[in-house]
Formats: sequence, structure tokens, C-alpha cells
Amino acid sequence: MKIYDVIILGAGASGLMCASHLSEKLNVVIIDANTKVAQKLKISGGGKCNITSTSVSSNNFDGDEKFVSNILNAYSKEDLLEFLKINSLLPVIRKNRYYFCKNSSDEIINILKKLSKKHELILNTKIIEVKKIDDIFEIKTDKNILRAKKVIVATGGKSFKTLGASEIGLEIAKSFDISVKEFTPALVGMTLQKEQFWMKELSGLSCFVHIKVDGKILKEDLLFAHKGISGPAVLSASLYWKKAKMAIDFLPNQDICKLIKGSKKLVSSAIPLPKRLSVAILKAIDVKDMQGKKLSEKDREKLLNIHNYEFAPAGNFGFTKAEVSRGGVCVNELQNHSLESKSVKNLHFVGEVVDVTGELGGYNFQWAFSSGVICAREIKV
Repeated sequence: MKIYDVIILGAGASGLMCASHLSEKLNVVIIDANTKVAQKLKISGGGKCNITSTSVSSNNFDGDEKFVSNILNAYSKEDLLEFLKINSLLPVIRKNRYYFCKNSSDEIINILKKLSKKHELILNTKIIEVKKIDDIFEIKTDKNILRAKKVIVATGGKSFKTLGASEIGLEIAKSFDISVKEFTPALVGMTLQKEQFWMKELSGLSCFVHIKVDGKILKEDLLFAHKGISGPAVLSASLYWKKAKMAIDFLPNQDICKLIKGSKKLVSSAIPLPKRLSVAILKAIDVKDMQGKKLSEKDREKLLNIHNYEFAPAGNFGFTKAEVSRGGVCVNELQNHSLESKSVKNLHFVGEVVDVTGELGGYNFQWAFSSGVICAREIKV
């Protein structure tokens, strides 16, 4: 009866990164339900994979700050970039913030495939359940039963069901009485209350905004959509929104009072936004569109809402549109130096299946790579 040293459940970013850092002297097998590895890496960033960001800290994550900091300090953005450089990948920076593959996400996928080739890979195989009998884990799949001394759960979250996403990671944790937070959609567009339906009429327009939510300020583009609002700023804001209000500054780098002071232009013309958007905002905040110099004091006060348009979203676009899942295995159940379960020896959880979720911009891949490496370092021959 063959017993592997390590079985990695999932051949995504965290699973492959972990495998690539495990010694070839270990008897390792990677299992994935897809017919190809790293399917989420493949499609991310428009096919060029937003690998990480120029600035990465625990402030960019929804999760336990101390736990996240510990992992990111142990394997940082600089460590990741050095790893890529050693393997002949020099990412390009976009918007002065985000690291992408220069040509295609295949560049990073091929590195991970090459480095994990020393281990066995089983694809197109669905994981059914994991049990532990004495000191050995039994992994039941739809094809057979595999056995291992250690198991690394890198099964990801619930978003992208078309790529094989499932809740199997949480089911495994719960079967061992390990606490979890159920998955909810994150990095996802938001639906609107009736009072904000005016935004739907602007579908297709976008603008740079600051969104304030739960003590965070997200600075990126907002996209008006048929269903509600989307775009990078909204996706990151959705990570922190918990059924309370958020506020949009539609002119974050301007002062509306200075723009309209003494102006003979209509207010909608003085505002440096697309005309349709300017007119719609004025109507939403109940300000008459007249010459700036003729505005009443009351309208001038209401005009300040353009810098602080408060509202409570109705909900979000759901898992079918979500980039990632929020929730996962509770971090207080895991060792912060190995991501091993505190209660189940030799059972580890890495990547998105852990209750740590990053903002849009490469943060979730950074977490996947960092957690994968930290876990691998603790597994000795």
C-alpha cells in the first residue's frame, strides 16, 4: 500500500507554489479536479496575471492583521520578485502599482509547472473526502483512495465554479471540527437601492473615485454597469462592505467649491466629469444646474455631497461575478509559522481556503504564493 509523504489538494497558485518549494526527495502528489493546472492564474488580469503589487501589507487584506503580517514578512513581495527573477520572469508594472506578466500568464504558470514537475500530478480527479486513520490520511477521490503522512489543502474558494471551484476545502476542515467562516462573494460588483438606480442609466461610463468604507479608502476607477456599479474601486470596496453605508468622492483631486466659485458656466459644465455623469450627480444630490455664481448657499452646501455621496448598496453580483471568496478556515485554528492545523497534526491549509482575502491588485496571488512557500518550508525530508 503506497503512502505518500505529502498530498497537495489543488493545483492552483498556492498548491503549485508549495509543491515547487518541496524537496524532490519527498514523495509528493498534487491532485486537481481540472484537466489543466493553474486555471485561475491563466485567466487573471486579462490573461496576463496580476502577480502582486508594488506595496503589500496587512492593510490590503481582510483578515487577522498579525497573522497576515507574519506570513507576508516571512515571504514578502521582494522575495516573490526575486524568485521570479531567478526563474527569468521580469514582471512589468502597470498604473505604477501592479505587477503583471509581460506577455501572458503562461510565463508564471510555466515556471510553477517546471519547478513542480519533480512531483507526481493527478488531474481530472475530484476530491470527495479526507479522513485520518491513526497517523495516516486517506483521501477519497472519484477515482480511488490515496494515502499520505501529510495533507496540504490548497483547494481555493467558491468563485469561478466553471474552473472547478467548490467548498471542498471547508468541508474537509469541518469534518475535522476545524472552525471556518462560510464563503461569501468578494471583489465583486454591487447592486443598488432604488434611490441609486440613476447610476444604472450611466452604464458603460467610468471615472476615477475614492470610496470610503469601514475605515478604508479605495482609490481606483468606478464603472457604472447595468446591474449596478463595478470597476476596481468597487471590487476592492466590496471586500470591506458589511451591510453599512459607503461614500464616494467623485472628484477626489478637485475642490468643487473652487471649481464653481464665480463661474458663469453651468455647474454640470464646470465639473470635470463626463456631462451625463455631472448632470446625473447634480440631480441625485438635488442641486439645480445653473451658473455656478448664481447657486444659493443651500445648494452650495448640498454640492459638497459630490465629495461624499453616501449610500448603502443593496447587495452584490454574487459568486458568478466574484473574483475571490471571502471567508475560509479560521486563522486562530492554524499555526502562524506553518499554516498547520493546531488540532490535527500534519494537516495544512494554504491560499484562498484560509480566511484571508486581499484587495484587487495582485494581493490574493501574493497571499497564495506566500502561504504556499511558508507551508513548504516547514515540511522536511
